[in-house]
Amino acid sequence: MGNTVGDDLWNCNDKIFIIGIETQCIASLHWVKLVHIMERFRNLYKIDSTRHPSWDYSWQGIYYVTICTLDKENYFGEIVDKHVVLNKLGKFANKQWLLTPNIRPDMNIKLGAHIIMPNHVHGIIKIGDNIFNRIRNNEMRGRDAMHCVSTLGKFGPQRKNLSSIIRGYKSCVTTFARKNDLIFDWQSRFDDRIIDDINGLMFCEQYIRNNPIHYKK
Repeated sequence: MGNTVGDDLWNCNDKIFIIGIETQCIASLHWVKLVHIMERFRNLYKIDSTRHPSWDYSWQGIYYVTICTLDKENYFGEIVDKHVVLNKLGKFANKQWLLTPNIRPDMNIKLGAHIIMPNHVHGIIKIGDNIFNRIRNNEMRGRDAMHCVSTLGKFGPQRKNLSSIIRGYKSCVTTFARKNDLIFDWQSRFDDRIIDDINGLMFCEQYIRNNPIHYKK
């Protein structure tokens, strides 16, 4: 069997989780394991954030994200014969998602599987090694790693991280809709899962591929 997108994402660069900050990594990975055991991807696009307060989302990692339209309205298109048929806004949303690594070249972003559904977006994003998370790692190593001190509220401005990526994407799609007199709005938050192993990555890819088949309004 040939390599999947997941194989490429998982194997590129040295480490997915930042081993240089051992105590933070261990605590975060234990939390991720607990999330997988308790939920294992139930309610995959329910917008109840599972963001861990001790995980810095500028760190290297592979993230599965879901972004929903307001009230789950079908702003992006429809499902016809178990296939997604995108409208004008949906096509723009798809194009803009694919441009994410080019828009933010300094963050070393790689995209995995994604899909624009009529009322939500699923996507896999890898944030690789970059100058921003290297600086954050050095700060964390010097400040907290020796004493396992909680970093809640200490991660600084929400920029150059997963939230800033999604915020920029949502803003761009909204601006396009406004300029084209299209009725549209996003749900205020987004959902994420930290993917901690290749099996989890493959599960997410499979779910994304099969989403149109199982879609219900």
